[in-house]
Amino acid sequence: MTENTARVALVTGATSGIGLSVARLLASQGHKVFIGARNAENVTETVKQLQGEGLEADGSALDVTDADSVKAFVQAAVDRFGTVDVLVNNAGRSGGGVTADIEDELWDAVIDTNLNSVFRVTREVLNTGGMRHKDRGRIINIASTAGKQGVVLGAPYSASKHGVVGFTKALGNELAPTGITVNAVCPGYVETPMAQRVRQGYAAAYSTSEDAILEKFQSKIPLGRYSTPDEVAGLVGYLASDTAASITAQALNVCGGLGNF
Repeated sequence: MTENTARVALVTGATSGIGLSVARLLASQGHKVFIGARNAENVTETVKQLQGEGLEADGSALDVTDADSVKAFVQAAVDRFGTVDVLVNNAGRSGGGVTADIEDELWDAVIDTNLNSVFRVTREVLNTGGMRHKDRGRIINIASTAGKQGVVLGAPYSASKHGVVGFTKALGNELAPTGITVNAVCPGYVETPMAQRVRQGYAAAYSTSEDAILEKFQSKIPLGRYSTPDEVAGLVGYLASDTAASITAQALNVCGGLGNF
């Protein structure tokens, strides 16, 4: 892409982990990247970091569970860089426990953050972001292998990610005639700050150590290790490219062989 044709990419939850790797990769590929996350200070710091690497980036605070915040975020991106070409719905949270003991508040928070937000941000990008009026677009949702199989003590998370996969397939088929593709990337175990919190939760639930949980999880992965955020970002970068124009309504794993479906 030349400077005159640089495409605009939005990435949610982009101040750490997979989101940060995605933002950095898309910017290095020539996209103008606009990032969002709940903590305004973290957004400012991340933007400075990316700009310091010579990348074209900006951003603003974003609460994906709040419709007004989502609208303001997308409008800010359009005002800064122009209409949106690529959306990466990455913002998410963990959450689970013994299902019979889960409170409504936790269930609702996980579904709202992981699933409802994907619809909310996507709708805003199609409208306020101007994507629906383009003849090319990329919507990439970060789901999970938990969106294809059940996860013990993870019913809210697994349900939310199954929903993301279903939304992706439905919208991908709906938008296929327009040239806008919609795909889900399904990471398995990825070494991120959220992964550490998940291990802490399982260690508490099973009255064992985080190291024991890590060893247990790694033993389930055929490659024997967690994936890296950059490895997940690599697939996102490909799906955002022109070469991936015929891939839509798919849910693709980056999981070290953990899921072969």
